Amino acid sequence: MNNKLKIVFAGTPEFAVPTFNLLNKSSHEVVCVLTQPDRRSGRGMKINPSPVKRAAQQCALYILQPESLDHNVMENLKDLNADILIVAAYGLIIPKSILHIFPKGCFNVHASLLPRWRGAAPIHRAIESGDPKIGVTIMQVVEKLDAGPMAKKVSMDLLEKYTTGDMTEAMALMGAKLMMEVIDVIASGNSINWIEQNESDVTYAKKIRKDEGILNLNEDPSILIKRIKAFNPYPGVKGLFRGKGLKVWNAVLIDNFDILKNLQPGDLKVIEKRLILRLDRGGIELMEMQVEGEKKIEAKDFIFRYKINQGDRIN
Repeated sequence: MNNKLKIVFAGTPEFAVPTFNLLNKSSHEVVCVLTQPDRRSGRGMKINPSPVKRAAQQCALYILQPESLDHNVMENLKDLNADILIVAAYGLIIPKSILHIFPKGCFNVHASLLPRWRGAAPIHRAIESGDPKIGVTIMQVVEKLDAGPMAKKVSMDLLEKYTTGDMTEAMALMGAKLMMEVIDVIASGNSINWIEQNESDVTYAKKIRKDEGILNLNEDPSILIKRIKAFNPYPGVKGLFRGKGLKVWNAVLIDNFDILKNLQPGDLKVIEKRLILRLDRGGIELMEMQVEGEKKIEAKDFIFRYKINQGDRIN
């Protein structure tokens, strides 16, 4: 028989929402939601709540949004007498003083097959590196970043067509279900077979910088394609077209190099409603793009709207 657990949930972005939703709909009780403070975002740079805060507000739950996890936050959490802390992409390192509050432990859903890709951007880095598989791991939260012993993992093939946007949604749903399996084991009083991470296999997923999205015409085409997939939707791979910013949302490798003859790196060429971009070491076919201030469109519509001619370039 499962015992009802009192849960504190810590999460911020859209990735964390499916885990929050499953917890909130379960037989357990979410007594508090920890999430990042409201931030400026979007075109108008308006102050917006996190996706997790929006979800928690719909359920009228107690919400804490500290800038840091200081002594006052610790005392607030102590007063809740919660059993367990569940973390999903919260965004702050949780100190030992808070980890010790929860008698049933603290558990994190992380979007990688640990110990590969500890850190802030595991899905981006897996796609950028061309990993054959991707997955999620449920682990204990310890003070060291994403280094705790693991309870469960699940993986899937990382096909070349997948973007970070695709995989974030898929990993969020997989992670939510996996976390519920772990919580049910804990609630039933059964033990978990913890597996320590092998430190010799650790890689780190550095936070994505906006300048990583600058279009590099000298890059190997296959590497550029991986970056386009990895940085879709954020920060995007961007160049300049007719003096305006252009974001490349999707592209594929070309298999006919004859079409690149007489082109210089950066040149655009239209071939039967296909849009080809010449690179220094080959070329790619652009599939979807977005001119700054306008909507994302497919290549055939881009060709028609902008009347692509000889001499048009992306820099």
